[in-house]
Amino acid sequence: MNYFGGDWTRQKIEIVVDYAKAYLTIMNKYPQFKTLYFDGFAGSGSIVKDEIEIIKGAAIRVLEIDYPKTFDTYYFVEKSDSNKELLQEEIESKFSDRNYFIVNEDCNQKLNSMASFLKKHTNVRVLAFIDPFGMSVNWTSISCLKNLGVDLWILVPTGIGVNRLLNNDGNIPDEWFVKLEKFLGISRDEIRSRFYKEVKTVDLFGDSVSMAIKETNCVQKINDLYRERLLTIFKYASEAFVLRNSTNSIMYHFMMATNNKSAFKIANDIIKPKFKL
Repeated sequence: MNYFGGDWTRQKIEIVVDYAKAYLTIMNKYPQFKTLYFDGFAGSGSIVKDEIEIIKGAAIRVLEIDYPKTFDTYYFVEKSDSNKELLQEEIESKFSDRNYFIVNEDCNQKLNSMASFLKKHTNVRVLAFIDPFGMSVNWTSISCLKNLGVDLWILVPTGIGVNRLLNNDGNIPDEWFVKLEKFLGISRDEIRSRFYKEVKTVDLFGDSVSMAIKETNCVQKINDLYRERLLTIFKYASEAFVLRNSTNSIMYHFMMATNNKSAFKIANDIIKPKFKL
């Protein structure tokens, strides 16, 4: 079972569902293409709020869409055995007629497998939703989607993940640097240059000392960097919807990347009104 993280949990689901409806409306005009919905962290199918209210997860909400068409295929990745079983039961009880797959594997592996599949099946178009646990999606898994027919919605843990690994004094443990490099796809020298500035000062004995100071507004800079990175793989990257916790601190930036200009416009049209939430 998945548990409610905050209002942002509901917000990201609504964005994906709104986009999926628009996506299927457009793809219904192009029957030569087969549509695939890929969910890299599908969960159990439902989310518990305050141990009382049950909220449908994105997987179930997208399966419910049947007008003007459904997706031709649904592919759900869920690493938890118990969540996979719960999702399987939910789908079998309500959507047994759908063509779907549920796999108990790592999202990184399945993104690479999907890329290989799409290179062989050029008539398939994908709407992918990547809602990872922390920084578990490697940049190499995103970069393998280059030049493919994928509209990718990804939740980027700017505040709750990357920013927490960027220590204020720049003394970042090696294992943290490895995580940052894998997630962002850039070297530690590039990470230092993007998020720190060197300041010269004088110590007690008058000797010159260099100090690393973390840049201000770092969470926004992380978002800007990730969007830049997406634009090395896709032609377009939407504005980000900012997801905050109950104290108004930024946790995530949620954005879409695509090679289709119309899809890019639709994503921004969906995101902008939700800034007012």
